[in-house]
Amino acid sequence: MWGSGFAEASGKRLECRCWGDVPSDGRAVVLLHEGLGCVALWRDFPQRLHEALGWPVMAYSRAGYGASDPDDLPRSLDWMTAEAVEVLPQVLDAFGVTQPVLVGHSDGATIAAIYAGRHALLGAPPLLAAVLMAPHFFTEEMGLAEIARAEEVFRTSDMGARMGKYHSDAQATFRGWADAWLDPGFRDWNVEDVLDGITCPVLAIQGRQDQYGTLAQIEAVTGRVAGAEAVILEDCQHVPHLEQPEVTLARVARFLQENA
Repeated sequence: MWGSGFAEASGKRLECRCWGDVPSDGRAVVLLHEGLGCVALWRDFPQRLHEALGWPVMAYSRAGYGASDPDDLPRSLDWMTAEAVEVLPQVLDAFGVTQPVLVGHSDGATIAAIYAGRHALLGAPPLLAAVLMAPHFFTEEMGLAEIARAEEVFRTSDMGARMGKYHSDAQATFRGWADAWLDPGFRDWNVEDVLDGITCPVLAIQGRQDQYGTLAQIEAVTGRVAGAEAVILEDCQHVPHLEQPEVTLARVARFLQENA
């Protein structure tokens, strides 16, 4: 399929949207959203990326996000790995994307990296390139503290109502994200080893003031992925494509034009 609507993967209907024509050669940019994101919360970034590249771009909302089917909660602590190795290959197949370029943000960037490092074991299409914006590969106390603060805000403010504009069940969306990250067992979570299996070109982007992760996350990429490029944005926290949209779009578009 190609277009906007729903695709099925792992028994769930997932909200999808596409920009541009059907990928005649199987090449398309696939966007993977953050922990509280969805298709709509990419804002105008997909359209602008499509216009800059001239390539097809598609995004989908994971189960439990946007207008997609509810997820099965509580999530297992390896849910990002499950998304990368079970769900994402089915989404690519449903859309006829045989030469994927993954652009992920936050949890979505982690999912992109896991796919990039393990696709060969899955028999799934190799990546032409990957862009990892504000990725996570291990837990950090400052990031967990920020999630705990977000939980307090969710309980004591209208955050749920505001999220309800974008998610079918804002309560379940928030709890699915926060409960997994704040589970005591998640403190030992670490997927750095997937970086050793990545062979495609990689661009890693992070704001210097990112409140959810230190630059150690980016250093893990450049230290373990041969040739990986890193961009550290000043005056930028956790959402580069919205907080520093012009420079982020320009760097992503240039990287992909040169490497995919």
